Amino acid sequence: MFVRSAAAPPTGEDALLPVLPALAPLLPGGALRRGTAVSVAGDTALLLALAAGSVAAGDWAAAIGLPDLGLAAAAGYGLDLHRLLLADDPGPHWPEVVSALAGAVGVILLRPTGPVAPQLAARLTAVLRRGGCALLVAGPWPGAGLRLSVRSGRWFGLGHGYGQLRGRQVEIAAEGRGTATRLRTARLWLPDEHGTARPVESGSRPLDAPLDVPFAPPLDARFGAPFGAAPGASSESASEDPPAAPLGLPGSRSAPAPLHRPAPGPAAAAVAVV
Repeated sequence: MFVRSAAAPPTGEDALLPVLPALAPLLPGGALRRGTAVSVAGDTALLLALAAGSVAAGDWAAAIGLPDLGLAAAAGYGLDLHRLLLADDPGPHWPEVVSALAGAVGVILLRPTGPVAPQLAARLTAVLRRGGCALLVAGPWPGAGLRLSVRSGRWFGLGHGYGQLRGRQVEIAAEGRGTATRLRTARLWLPDEHGTARPVESGSRPLDAPLDVPFAPPLDARFGAPFGAAPGASSESASEDPPAAPLGLPGSRSAPAPLHRPAPGPAAAAVAVV
């Protein structure tokens, strides 16, 4: 019931799959092209974000060989889970699964079980062209028209033993063949505080540790600049005081006051602060 008519491969604007606005500057024409393979190195979040735009536009997607795919993260990027088919563990039969789904969905997310032979990649690319499907591969792919990779990344939100992850800034590079020969780079939140992708605006305040936390010593110089420092700042700009010992232990800079101090008396023989 999901199989589309593959009598005539899509052409012109019909051959393009929309992507999230934050990712458009990285792609030739600002979109994915049906019938092509894109290699995505080292980051499943980028794989999900690339597929989200086409699913939001009404296409279906399939994830093959990705049993650890985070469905909550996929939904955060805008990928409608009602339009996502899962083949978690196809084993050595993943090429057959790709061939079967290429005519049924607009985009396939794939992690092959091993190195892909050039002959197999060429045969599957022909299947993708006939079905009008784009293939997003987690890893290398022979003959990929476009290669994307996360060059660097940094999480924000954690302080010195407290807080929660609120967002990650990454630098993404894209290069390939034909119109994608020119190297393109972009700095993005992937994800931002809302779980989606958006550009890093110049001069914007990073997602720092929660403001209501009273104790925020700098990180040890061995771990780089403190969270919230401007990109490129070195650890030398941070305070040169030695790192604080854990709260409540000898040598700590400060210790939290107990929530309740019992009145003196026989009942309060000992008070333990955890």
